[in-house]
Amino acid sequence: MPVPRRRPGVRRGEDVRRLRDLLRAALLAHRFPEGALPSETDLMSAYGATRAAVREALAMLRSEGLIERLPGVGTHVMADPPRTEMDEALGVTRGPMYAVTTPPRVLDRSTVPAPVTLAEALGVEPGTPVLRLEYVAMTEGLPSAVATNYVVHPEAQRLLATSFHGHWYQLMADAGVVLGESEFVIDCVPADAGTAELLGLAAGAPLLAVEQTITDPGGRVIDVAFLRIRPDRFRFVCRATASGLL
Repeated sequence: MPVPRRRPGVRRGEDVRRLRDLLRAALLAHRFPEGALPSETDLMSAYGATRAAVREALAMLRSEGLIERLPGVGTHVMADPPRTEMDEALGVTRGPMYAVTTPPRVLDRSTVPAPVTLAEALGVEPGTPVLRLEYVAMTEGLPSAVATNYVVHPEAQRLLATSFHGHWYQLMADAGVVLGESEFVIDCVPADAGTAELLGLAAGAPLLAVEQTITDPGGRVIDVAFLRIRPDRFRFVCRATASGLL
């Protein structure tokens, strides 16, 4: 087999990064039968890469915890974060996420006065009592996110009287709370020490930071939430169709 040659002007690191991206997408999309990656030689042939590039790309995936390489056994996928449609993550449609039965770890479920900035977001007067419900969400028995919700009354009272045994949206449904619009604002932050401990990470590890606002069908804000999500245990899937724009 001819040895692939690097194209003029292309740095080695770029080849490795691109190969890593291709392999990462393939393994997370379950394109390798039974989670077993091809041999280094087969990967070299399939992707036109050098052995050194293949090994570096695999090392990057291993550092993410996505694969494990065992002598005499091969390379296998080790992590398989669930794919969740964005509409379902926002709570406006139902899907596999509603089948979650692992109880969350509730950290706080108390009534607190809303400070000025939170009161403004919730559309209430500062100092108005709101429910603060904070919990660690579990995915297949492992911590995947820390969520802090602030809910206004009368919805708060319904949530206080309802057993929290699965997913957040299931709790709201069980309590008879009807959702209207749901909005996410997503960015990335390093894990602080406390959150890192709750999620089983090293301090400084990257987390998805989500600010969520939920309204009732009439447009009244009923919930403002702050989430920190392990990106290796939760994947958002979003799609849209162009509507004839030029």
